[in-house]
Amino acid sequence: MSLHSTLQPYADAWTHSIEAISELVQPLAEADWNRRTPCPGWSVRDIVSHVIGMDCEMLGDPRPIHTLPRDLYHVTNEHQRYMEMQVDVRRHHTAPEMTSELEYTIIRRNRQLRNENRQPDAKMRGTLGAEVTLEDAMRRHAFNVWVHEQDLRAALGRPGDLDSPGAHVARDVLLEAMPAIVADKAQAPRSSAVVLDVHGPLEFLRTIRVDIQGRGTLETAPALGPAATLSLDWETYVRLSCGRVALDSVSDRIKAEGDPELTAAILRNFTVTT
Repeated sequence: MSLHSTLQPYADAWTHSIEAISELVQPLAEADWNRRTPCPGWSVRDIVSHVIGMDCEMLGDPRPIHTLPRDLYHVTNEHQRYMEMQVDVRRHHTAPEMTSELEYTIIRRNRQLRNENRQPDAKMRGTLGAEVTLEDAMRRHAFNVWVHEQDLRAALGRPGDLDSPGAHVARDVLLEAMPAIVADKAQAPRSSAVVLDVHGPLEFLRTIRVDIQGRGTLETAPALGPAATLSLDWETYVRLSCGRVALDSVSDRIKAEGDPELTAAILRNFTVTT
């Protein structure tokens, strides 16, 4: 059996991003592994360690038995502690050790994907031991690996892949958060609409409608007379949504029209992941 057609786009996105990461870090000198990335608290080595660790968990490997230091300022909750474990355990690994483990993990994951015959709704272990479907795990993983590819590109001055298969997965994952941001966090008026207009390597127009009960939904149909419109480029949208930049540092790249209080509230709550 081959991989289920529903899962194939996520496998393709992961493959594209993980190969890009491998190509980016393979020639790096030892000192370059310590470069800061836009991901809070993480270096190039830390990003690659995280990607390796998450792929090992997709493979079903046991998590490392490791005690975290107490002085990691960027670790403030249980989710971050969970993610940091795979990172900190590799903090003293050399460049050859990192690239070797990355390559071996890619080989193992490619073999797993070739032989994957589970259905998309098959249950598996997710973050913090939560039970998730295989489809959700693969989708979230493809998203994460692409975002971290972008972290590495920013740190190494090697921009690219803003329209890759992973970028399309990231678009859909990030857009899913918009109804809650607009309707719940920003408290947009009932029976109103907010338009999100994104341009650049990945272009799309979406409408977030808030119904009479205050529930938000995401639509592709344009809205006439929206309460607010936000226009920004795709890279800024990603960086702001993923907590890689502060709002005031990119405000000049965002065009806001309509209710100023509403647009300000939406932008204050724009970050959905870190």
